[in-house]
Amino acid sequence: MVTWSYSAISTFKQCPKKYYHLKVARDVVDAGSAATQYGQDVHKAAEENVKNGTPIPPQYSFINPVIESLKAIPGDKYCEKKLALKRVGFGYEPCGFFDNGVWWRGVADLLIIDGGKGFSVDYKTGKNTRYADTKQLDLIAGAIFVHYPEVKKIKSALAYVVSGELIRKDHNADDRNLYLSVFDPELERLEGAMASGVWNPCSGPLCGWCPVTQCEHNRRK
Repeated sequence: MVTWSYSAISTFKQCPKKYYHLKVARDVVDAGSAATQYGQDVHKAAEENVKNGTPIPPQYSFINPVIESLKAIPGDKYCEKKLALKRVGFGYEPCGFFDNGVWWRGVADLLIIDGGKGFSVDYKTGKNTRYADTKQLDLIAGAIFVHYPEVKKIKSALAYVVSGELIRKDHNADDRNLYLSVFDPELERLEGAMASGVWNPCSGPLCGWCPVTQCEHNRRK
């Protein structure tokens, strides 16, 4: 059984060879980039403000309107909430993030629970919503329904904190299993690659930033 996450399956979709070196052989480490560090810093500023009331640093003040609107939503607030699931038969069970047999892991940047209602937000630092992928919201919503069975409806959003845009999606508990199966075709291909040992490289616009320098398509900038 493959243990996976949204970011891991996204890497596999981008390039199986990159996935192999980062996640299987682990002979390459992705040190990230300035953009990665920037995103981490913005996430941390948002987390500290919501959790502890720590003022947002002046250089990130542009996120204040979005964060203040989220803080106004009633309910118990959980920042960087780690969620994990096990597969049991044809169903799912909640488990610890690093438990043996974990099937999927994910993190909700901000989770708000208000009785039978939930609010799930993922912060994005991109300048526009061109590449928004709501399947990420589906996965988190499905996991929330498993971890919090009292929650019947979730309002989810990708919060683009630079532009102030929100990509919204509503989720219902009755469709929980559908949300958790949105990447089944990709998972099937990943499991096939694991079984066969074949990890074909793919050429694309991100090859210029790929840490797998031994790949024939690498053109690191």
